[in-house]
Amino acid sequence: MKTFFIALIVALAAFAAGVWYTREYNPAPIVETPDITTPATSQETFYYNASAADIVVTEPFPRQAVGNTFMVSGKARGGWYFEANFPYEVWGAEGGGGRRLVQGPVQAQGEWMTSEFVPFSFQVTVPNYKGAAKLVLLRDNPSGLPENDSSIVIPITIQ
Repeated sequence: MKTFFIALIVALAAFAAGVWYTREYNPAPIVETPDITTPATSQETFYYNASAADIVVTEPFPRQAVGNTFMVSGKARGGWYFEANFPYEVWGAEGGGGRRLVQGPVQAQGEWMTSEFVPFSFQVTVPNYKGAAKLVLLRDNPSGLPENDSSIVIPITIQ
């Protein structure tokens, strides 16, 4: 009987340690490739954990045909930036699952340490690609915490 109680106490301690560990353990977030193989049925811009109250892109328009070099402009709240910039990516539809074609930083065109909108404008060059693509503007997230990730995805066609 004494052995049973010792085994029970050891099992409960192991269970408690397992519960504590899983609450403290944050696995790396799964980064999914934006789905650009499904044709959209509307002229939408897709916001993820964000809205037009956080960031607005005025150029290019959703579904716009652009050249291999095109301008992107808009405005984002100061909290979207970190150290006056945030990242962008362009994803292509090649291979069905998509692949990142280019990425880089977007620089604020004004004082970014504010809760107000701060304008941005930058040029993107996507070499050797034609077809469906998505422009992704990501909120800079120096914490790396997935709950702080936000983005806006704009479907475009590169001609």
